[in-house]
Amino acid sequence: MTSSLDPAIADRLKRTPDGLVPAIVQQHDTGEVLMLAWMDDEALHRTLTTGRATYWSRSRQEYWVKGETSGNPQLVEEVRLDCDGDTLLVKVDQVGVACHTGARTCFDDGVLGA
Repeated sequence: MTSSLDPAIADRLKRTPDGLVPAIVQQHDTGEVLMLAWMDDEALHRTLTTGRATYWSRSRQEYWVKGETSGNPQLVEEVRLDCDGDTLLVKVDQVGVACHTGARTCFDDGVLGA
């Protein structure tokens, strides 16, 4: 699939061998970390142009717009690329819960270790 992602952005990305970049998703106003997802060039293009968080599902091998079926959308406030070009930070306004388990964040399962 050919992506319409701006070449200036695409050139800065360092992808996994399968063409993906991890995306850390954060609530824009509180800093709460909501989830981790994956994007390829097309998912990033769709996210930047629609304002709706769009990811690549590794298990289903298809694009998914967060909230399209659950009713819990992520409205994108900004997207940042880290200094190494290998991780995205997607700041969103999360409507409802972020996790498929029904939790506000996918990181509600407790602290590991001491």
